Amino acid sequence: MTLEILTSDRIAPLRHGFFTRRGGASSGVFSGLNCGPGSSDQREAVAINRSRAATALGIEADALVAVHQVHSADVVPVTGPLADMPRADALVTATPGIALSVLTADCQPVLFADKTAGVIGAAHAGWRGALDGVLEATLEAMEALGAHRADTVAVIGPTISQRAYEVGPEFIDDFLADDPGNGRFFINGEGDRYHFDLPGYGRHRLRSAGIGEAEWTRHCTYSDPDRFYSYRRTTHAGEADYGRLLSAIRL
Repeated sequence: MTLEILTSDRIAPLRHGFFTRRGGASSGVFSGLNCGPGSSDQREAVAINRSRAATALGIEADALVAVHQVHSADVVPVTGPLADMPRADALVTATPGIALSVLTADCQPVLFADKTAGVIGAAHAGWRGALDGVLEATLEAMEALGAHRADTVAVIGPTISQRAYEVGPEFIDDFLADDPGNGRFFINGEGDRYHFDLPGYGRHRLRSAGIGEAEWTRHCTYSDPDRFYSYRRTTHAGEADYGRLLSAIRL
């Protein structure tokens, strides 16, 4: 099966993609294009999957750079292939031929581009990273390389939708403490539960930061098991592990 790659006209003609799980070498619960070396999938299968993704982006596998994601607001500037994976959740570069990548399975993968300045970024933005400012930190790191946020576009890829993202009352407290206006990203669920709009919150943070454009592809990872991995869906199903989706961009 060929790879399925979701793209955005906002970022084109730069090479980029939100890869679905279709077209990979993994099997079992990881069936498809699992690109997560931190999963319990066979290392050989993950390596094949990442190599296929790199080929689709027109680069060698070592030019597909990544970080060890820790739900932080830390950003790594990249000028070439990385010898190891620093602990961070976003990357930026102005170097042609380097593809910045993040892994997700419900969290937001966000690809950034200032096509005029020739600066790109990629961020892993779960609720904690978004609340702590990883999206704004990515814009600041891009500006340090010559980007202008008013000329920058950001596209949020497949992520968990509000309908599928049920949370408890303690969850909402962190957001209200940061900004009482954040209550608009929650709707009532059953009992004391709420449903959180993660991509809506991500777009709000980006637009409040002064970005030129911000959009979501409107793909829900939880609701489409044939195309996407989902940590929450795996948890509800009682499965032992889950695959990771790759999102990447290059100059």
